[in-house]
Amino acid sequence: MEKTWILIANAHRARVLEQHGSHKLLTELDGFVYPKARATPKGDISGDAGKGHGRTAHHGTQFEPHTEPQDKERLEFARELAGYLNEAANSQTFNELNLIATSPMLGTLRPLLNHAASAMLKRAVPTDLTIYQDRDLKERVELALASSEGQVH
Repeated sequence: MEKTWILIANAHRARVLEQHGSHKLLTELDGFVYPKARATPKGDISGDAGKGHGRTAHHGTQFEPHTEPQDKERLEFARELAGYLNEAANSQTFNELNLIATSPMLGTLRPLLNHAASAMLKRAVPTDLTIYQDRDLKERVELALASSEGQVH
């Protein structure tokens, strides 16, 4: 039986839905929540302190490129989601994959999909449906997938 997985995600929340064959019934399989950046206690500057001495231990400085905290969080969350999807794709748990996520999350997540998951990817729709539930969710998923119909991603 044909099983389609639909990942709905943004940088902080994701849900995996399953659709069987021609039935339009959506079943939620799993949910993920990524907590916001862990706050450090006031006055604690440890985090990245100490970086800048480079490999030579001289007093020169060597800095990493600046990356916004939300970009790092999104990448970490995308890795978690991709790991889940990659494992399921390798086990052939689903036949088709659709991603419905914010543009930044799509851009971060897609390169992390392995060959098996990428081969099953049919649509990638840039929109955020994470706040919707039940009937509203079903209708918006159908609209999102229909709006991208015929577009091979």
